[in-house]
Amino acid sequence: MCGIAGFFCSKDFRRLKDSLLQASLLLSHRGPDDSGLFFDNRAGVGLAHRRLSVIDLTTRGRQPMGTEDGRIHIVYNGEVYNFKQIRRSLQQQGYSFQSASDTEVILKAYRQWGIQCFEKFVGMFALAIWDARRQSLLLVRDRLGIKPIYYYHNKGVFLFASELKALMAFYVFSKEIDPEALSLFLHYQYVPSPKTIFKSTFKLMPGQYLIISGQNRFYDRFWKLDNNSNSSKIDRLDEERAVVELDMLLGQAVSDRMVSDVPLGALLSGGIDSSLVVAMMQRATSSAVKTFSIGFEDKAYNEAPWAARVAKHLGADHTELYVTPDESMKVIPRLPEIYDEPFADSSAVPTVLVCLLARSKVTVALSGDGGDEQFAGYVRYWMTQFVAHGLSRLPGSIRRIISSASKAIPFSWVEQCYLPLRDHLSQRFHVSNFQDKWQKLVQLMRCREIQEIYRMMICLWTKEEILRLTGLEIPGSEYERVFEETTSCSTLSRLMQVDLRTYLPDAMLTKVDRASMACGLEVRVPFLDHRVVRFSSMLSDDLKYRNGTGKYLLKKVLAKYLPTGLFERPKMGFGIPVGLWLRGKLKPLLLDYLSVDRLKKEGVFDASFVYEKVTEHLSGRINHQHRLWALLIWEMWKERWLR
Repeated sequence: MCGIAGFFCSKDFRRLKDSLLQASLLLSHRGPDDSGLFFDNRAGVGLAHRRLSVIDLTTRGRQPMGTEDGRIHIVYNGEVYNFKQIRRSLQQQGYSFQSASDTEVILKAYRQWGIQCFEKFVGMFALAIWDARRQSLLLVRDRLGIKPIYYYHNKGVFLFASELKALMAFYVFSKEIDPEALSLFLHYQYVPSPKTIFKSTFKLMPGQYLIISGQNRFYDRFWKLDNNSNSSKIDRLDEERAVVELDMLLGQAVSDRMVSDVPLGALLSGGIDSSLVVAMMQRATSSAVKTFSIGFEDKAYNEAPWAARVAKHLGADHTELYVTPDESMKVIPRLPEIYDEPFADSSAVPTVLVCLLARSKVTVALSGDGGDEQFAGYVRYWMTQFVAHGLSRLPGSIRRIISSASKAIPFSWVEQCYLPLRDHLSQRFHVSNFQDKWQKLVQLMRCREIQEIYRMMICLWTKEEILRLTGLEIPGSEYERVFEETTSCSTLSRLMQVDLRTYLPDAMLTKVDRASMACGLEVRVPFLDHRVVRFSSMLSDDLKYRNGTGKYLLKKVLAKYLPTGLFERPKMGFGIPVGLWLRGKLKPLLLDYLSVDRLKKEGVFDASFVYEKVTEHLSGRINHQHRLWALLIWEMWKERWLR
């Protein structure tokens, strides 16, 4: 895995060259093993690369890499797992190779087939190719958005990089906040693609390519997941065939991702997805797979015992580390540096910790990311479907009456009825933060569309609250576009497609990429092999969600490798007790960054509204942990990057 950066601009070439060197240094964590620069002085192009050596560890794999005639150059972050097959095909076309790297294969595949070459690749990649023949710069991102690439285009200057911090190293880069991006961050906990927190700065979308030629920009997609209607899907009558096919496809995806010239292992949580990946890794090798997990003393967040049992049953070489709250909290001050765009998923903390643990013994690790979004693994899918079905049976007039009545009833009355049952409900149904849930119930009664119901399930602050907090409206995003494009699909399919195109690349994969790269660890995700994703999209809902739980077909496959007692259990989140920490050891930090005086001076947030939420949380009356965490992350990020 690597870091890339570059520019395309015909003016002020010398200063841009100096900036590119600084940008490269800021990406050294992504590629600690080697570095390289390329410049085309006449065209005004610069390319930089930081290398984490994984395939072909010799200097022959160094980047930027050029063709023999020097007319095409590439910088590349990722892995193409079927590069040996493509290499053989190119050799039949008369090409010769000087290295054993996949980089050279990509370079010559582009020379042979142009843009169409990317359709042949199985893997994860974000890359830039300077084609002097056409005087054009090409940026490409893999199908699912596993690897990141940012770009900036303003006043004739084009910049690109693997991370925002590298763009900020360029003297021409403007750190002007995009207000729409701020409202989207508060709403979703991340900034949805293609926006970034800065104006004139964007993320390339998954499966997209961009060609820059002079002042012209051309965008297109080389891949997009089809929106299959239920009528074309594999149903439960084909269950046995589906189990065999999924076992074969996922097994191939895992095997492909075990090609490495450096030590390799797996991140094992003990859940269904990572357990299945490790089981298939163990099947594909004669030696014990190295697995890694972290544990917490707080049982509500500790999956380590389950991971250890899975590893023992499979015969893996397992390493676990129990971390204390103090050790976890030491990661928090590093988050603005690691995530150089505001990012408020608190599970970033344990993700960094498990990546640090894995990097102590391996350079590459496989993970189970991507299973939930394809096989209905999130409870919110089922809850949204249930609520949508219930509301659809109520006439609009009745919903409005209930909503009006709910708003008219003082919450204190409702709370008095709830308090005697609070402990029982919290233990049995995980009902907490009751006032917030009551308010969401009131808002749900006003929802008419499935996208609004799901929005209530996943978003931190409502549109009304963000308007009060910041004075900003929430703009449309890819979220609404996916819903519009999937009207012929079932509710469950629509929700999963929304997450595959929004939450997965912008939150889950961003979290893992930054955490792993901060440690110099490459993480590979077999579930996001595009062949697996295409197959899962063809499965009927009944093969994903049945009898009140998700991942039906995955469990059928996993039962071939593990006793059901090791994985038939309630899903646990991978997180930390943020709410308790904000009332305890993080309280001074919270009160400092979200003080009324500080917020009034900055003038971004309504200080009295934030004070109200802080007071409610610290009193223990209402749990605003995720909302306050998002505000805290914003303030810490702003202090680090906008001084």
